[in-house]
Amino acid sequence: MNRPPTGRVTGRVTVRAIAAEAGVSIATVSRVMNGHVQVAPETQETVRRAVERLGATAPPRRGAADGAVYVRCPYVLSDYFGSIVTSIAETLDLYHRKVILNAGESSQRTPAMLSALPQDPGIAGAILVLPPDPAEEIQALRAQAFPFVVVDSRLSLAPDVASVSAAHFAGARSLTAHLTALGHRRIGLIRGPADWLVSESRSIGHAAALAEIGVLPSPELVRTVDEPAVGMGYQAARELLDLPQRPTAIVAFNDKAALGAMRAAAERGLRVPQDLSVTGFDDSDISRSTTPTLTTVRQPLEEMGRMAVSLLVRLMARHTVDTLHVELATHLVVRDSTGPVPPG
Repeated sequence: MNRPPTGRVTGRVTVRAIAAEAGVSIATVSRVMNGHVQVAPETQETVRRAVERLGATAPPRRGAADGAVYVRCPYVLSDYFGSIVTSIAETLDLYHRKVILNAGESSQRTPAMLSALPQDPGIAGAILVLPPDPAEEIQALRAQAFPFVVVDSRLSLAPDVASVSAAHFAGARSLTAHLTALGHRRIGLIRGPADWLVSESRSIGHAAALAEIGVLPSPELVRTVDEPAVGMGYQAARELLDLPQRPTAIVAFNDKAALGAMRAAAERGLRVPQDLSVTGFDDSDISRSTTPTLTTVRQPLEEMGRMAVSLLVRLMARHTVDTLHVELATHLVVRDSTGPVPPG
């Protein structure tokens, strides 16, 4: 009688069965299952997919047990990004994970080398915050079965890429619906960067709220900024407010752009909200510091960071994750910068 094959993985699935399914040698399967780095990434992925097809437990990555987490956020860590990254770091500390932080605008000029992350035995996984990297690089990282989570992606992601974001469409719709309930119909929109997924989502939410009252969005009332900053919001609002028939309200991409819009209104002698209503997005510290205080949408920034870590931990442990795309609810915060449409 033949002896049963050695190297049983789980249930009836053996190393021999995995090798046959993947079309590689038993020795190669053994090296992959034990986390050796001498196996090419393509071969590792072939074995992992064979394991998944056979219903076995996926092999752990080298470093997954106690490796650090690489966090990339190539932006200034203030307001929006600072809240997310701080939450990520604090939550990883609860899991006793070290953090390798690549942050700041200067890091945008440095190649992220995402493809090299799976080859570093000291890194167990990664969290990428609004990554500027091309979609093909992110997908290539996923193809290597490396655990990572994207927070607020710039671009549309493949279904098998884990991500966490806020409900941008719903948040934008609630803002514009708030304005239409106040009687506004001619509403200016300051969009974010054209290549950001969130800009499209919020624009669609804005249009949906207008459609609910039978109003079509007017192209002349839309301005797109290259960067959602105070100066850009100021310039966009100037153009909107200098139209022959100016808007009675402005929906800005974020709180910074809204601050710029309020500045442009003040230069033209327009009172907020008596002559012009202005809204932001994010509920940053700025929204509570303006005069008047800013109506905005609160994003759960800290919870986005915590959720990203929770999802990553499950991926690093090779747990089954049924929901890879997590969208967290936003909340409309009504303050003093919005009011009824002015008469006349």
